[in-house]
Amino acid sequence: MSKRIGMEIALAAAEAVALCKPDVVAAYPITPNTHVPEHLSDIVAEGRLDAEFICVESEHSALSACCGASGAGARSFTATSSQGLAYMSEIIPIASSMRLPVVMIVGNRALSGPINIWNDQSDIMYQRDSGWISMFAANGQETIDMAIQAFKIAEHRDVMLPVNVNLDGFQLTHVVEPMEMPDQKEVDSFLPPFKPIATLHPDKIVSMGTLGLPEIFNETAKSKDEILKDSRRVILEVWKEWEEKFGRKYEPIEACEARGSDVLLMTLGSMGETAEVAVEEARKDGISVGLLKLKLWRPFPFEELRKAVKGCKVLAVLDRAVSYGGPGGPVFSEVRSAFYDMQERPVVINEIIGLGGRDVPVSDFRKIIEKSVQAIKTKPEEEYEIFGVRGS
Repeated sequence: MSKRIGMEIALAAAEAVALCKPDVVAAYPITPNTHVPEHLSDIVAEGRLDAEFICVESEHSALSACCGASGAGARSFTATSSQGLAYMSEIIPIASSMRLPVVMIVGNRALSGPINIWNDQSDIMYQRDSGWISMFAANGQETIDMAIQAFKIAEHRDVMLPVNVNLDGFQLTHVVEPMEMPDQKEVDSFLPPFKPIATLHPDKIVSMGTLGLPEIFNETAKSKDEILKDSRRVILEVWKEWEEKFGRKYEPIEACEARGSDVLLMTLGSMGETAEVAVEEARKDGISVGLLKLKLWRPFPFEELRKAVKGCKVLAVLDRAVSYGGPGGPVFSEVRSAFYDMQERPVVINEIIGLGGRDVPVSDFRKIIEKSVQAIKTKPEEEYEIFGVRGS
């Protein structure tokens, strides 16, 4: 039976990963995600998890070790943040191209410079086109659940792709929350042992993925794209099975008071819970506003988004990263492109919030709601705003 616990979310994430019985954990410490692999190393040292814990010299080596282990048929896991994720950049698209179902937890943190150890989502947005399945947790319970779901999704025979599970650094990683932790029997019944499709072995030496000539590269890119898009079906199946087994529902976009609302906010990650408080307050004041919480970033849920905004007049997309020199935030540009062919589509505005860990209280979300209401009548002159910039 699941057990009610109170625990730091990063430690709970490690406990959830241990329940999945990974064969190999390779990691290098980096704030604010150090507690995930650190606690896993404790679990291995205590004998609660029979796994090879590899203390590597860098994040590049961590993912390289996971790729080698996964290629040899081992269930593999790593964790990182920010500059560590950037240091993995050379290996990240290789993992997806080679169809290696590695699972990685990312404690989202701002990319330098200047050096900043606090939270935004610029690190994972930097990797958005790498071919990984990408999910975002809004709280500790979702972190536990998504960590376990990730292995089943990644290792499905029709997927065989790496998955990253994102949780906001400090705002989630270091927070203690009440959560339901599944027991080992429950996880074992949900997650079958990993059965790789093909494995490398020193007795049967082969060379794979070393060179893609122009004559084949288009086809490999097409294949990778189609597989990632098709993984949506498996993700929905796994989420449905999770709901039936554990009673917690997961959807690509979670809608809160959205039906019939004139204004909708869209969030990604932990900010959704603060925004939800602001939405509830605004509705009590008679404002027609709702909230969309984006859970699945890749593959992007275009179909669900178009349904969710039906009848909405203004959609305010709240990004926690900047696409420098571009149209605003990366989520905003994705969302706006989804409406290109729609005859009736909402006005889409973009507020870039919480960069580098800047606090965004309920009162700021109320201001964003007020601006969104005004946009029903008068569209803002600027497509996007970095919210709360002093002196502007």
